[in-house]
Amino acid sequence: MGIDVGTSGLKACILDENARQAARTRAAYRSFALHEGWAEIDPDSLWNAMLQAIRDLRDSGIDLSRVAGIGLSVLCPAFVCMDETGGVLAGPILYSDRRSTKQAEDILKRVGAEKLFAVTANGAMAGGLSGSSLLWVKENMPEAFDRARWFGHLNSWLCLKMTGQTAIDPTNASYTNLFDTVKGDRWSEELCEALGADREKLPPLKQSCEPAGFLNCRELTALGLPAGIPVAAGAGDTPCAALGCGVLKEGDVCESVGTSNVLTVCVEKPVFDPRFINRAYLSPGTWVYQGSMSFTGAANEWFCREFENGGQKPDGAVFERAGEQAAKAAPGCGGVVFLPYMQGERSPVWDPFARGVFFGMTLATTRADLNRAVLESCGYGLRQFLEWSEQLTGKPIERFASIGGGAKSAVWAQIKADITGRTIDVLEESDMAAAGAALLGGVTAGVWQDLQTAADALERPVWRTFVPNHENDGVYARNYAVYRSLYPSLKDLFASARK
Repeated sequence: MGIDVGTSGLKACILDENARQAARTRAAYRSFALHEGWAEIDPDSLWNAMLQAIRDLRDSGIDLSRVAGIGLSVLCPAFVCMDETGGVLAGPILYSDRRSTKQAEDILKRVGAEKLFAVTANGAMAGGLSGSSLLWVKENMPEAFDRARWFGHLNSWLCLKMTGQTAIDPTNASYTNLFDTVKGDRWSEELCEALGADREKLPPLKQSCEPAGFLNCRELTALGLPAGIPVAAGAGDTPCAALGCGVLKEGDVCESVGTSNVLTVCVEKPVFDPRFINRAYLSPGTWVYQGSMSFTGAANEWFCREFENGGQKPDGAVFERAGEQAAKAAPGCGGVVFLPYMQGERSPVWDPFARGVFFGMTLATTRADLNRAVLESCGYGLRQFLEWSEQLTGKPIERFASIGGGAKSAVWAQIKADITGRTIDVLEESDMAAAGAALLGGVTAGVWQDLQTAADALERPVWRTFVPNHENDGVYARNYAVYRSLYPSLKDLFASARK
């Protein structure tokens, strides 16, 4: 069984011993913002969503007593401060939460940007790396901080609830500001001391396909799951999705298209670059560069909601209609370029103050131009990450697999292929994170010998292949140059506007 806690809901799936999907369910949970810039999950709502998804698997005819192991995929980071039984004292605080901007600045002052990067291969950003959220809780909820037995991410909390034991894997630990990502296997005592984080309150480090513990939760066994089966420590949702795509060794690449758009590049001898989010990966001795545009999918949903659907949440028909309109607009949108940093951005700018911008509008600009510009912005950002990856690895990236809820927009996929000049294989199965989590659970349970065997067992039929059309290379090159210049030109304005 794989459980995937995504940005917009929770999914559960069952794979059989041949890695074929036997069933899949989905359940919604509640997230909220008490104040502007905050973003949290309601933990009770999330737990109930997981129970509902598993109940629906059972009701679909799955014999849950045959489940051999469970794997977890979680959006990352989502910081949780919890007691010894899994009671939530603070959080889960999400990657899009910006309340801890001051604390992120404090981390850089305490540690130094160069030292922090030398150990963690990352910087510091409010919410985007959970060390800032930990410091915020320490300073603003001292009672919860002092009472806490564990500081972890979502998989740490779910493991504790499910097994009575907690853990965190390297893909999640890499996003804490406390983990030695460069070595890939240890907490940094120096960083723990600098941030005032008690090392004894950090979860044990486990590889993603190691058992965090064994199922002993009555709510889950009452649904028919066998007591004593292993629960894998799991991984972040993007690494799980990448596993589902077969990304495991040097040079493997994939793209996931959801609320965020993430390019994942696997490396075995990394040269870390601050323009990427860098993380230890699923197997010892592997890392991934991740170019993560946090709000490209969210920006598309925003546009469709506000400009295509009267302020109401868009459904599939609205997205399809918007895609048809975008296809009618001329490539390059008459010179309009969109910057998709709707609520700050992690890679490549690491700026909580960055915001969305339409640039280059005239009296001739149409709604279709603006619509297409939102889609094109993702292509420009993806092109940046691809070019930087090739510079770091010295290896060309000529094609890659694409998955996720937004991957099957044929208009959007063709725009990205044209802008990047790469061939994109959109896989038939969109929700690879839950399948990847199930593979982790299967390896933990001994169903598959190792991650490579598990990944090889999973079939990946291609829905459609998008080959770049070079007719518009000139206009895209001009707009790409504008896109690359926009943020550096506006950086100081973003900061001054928020102070």
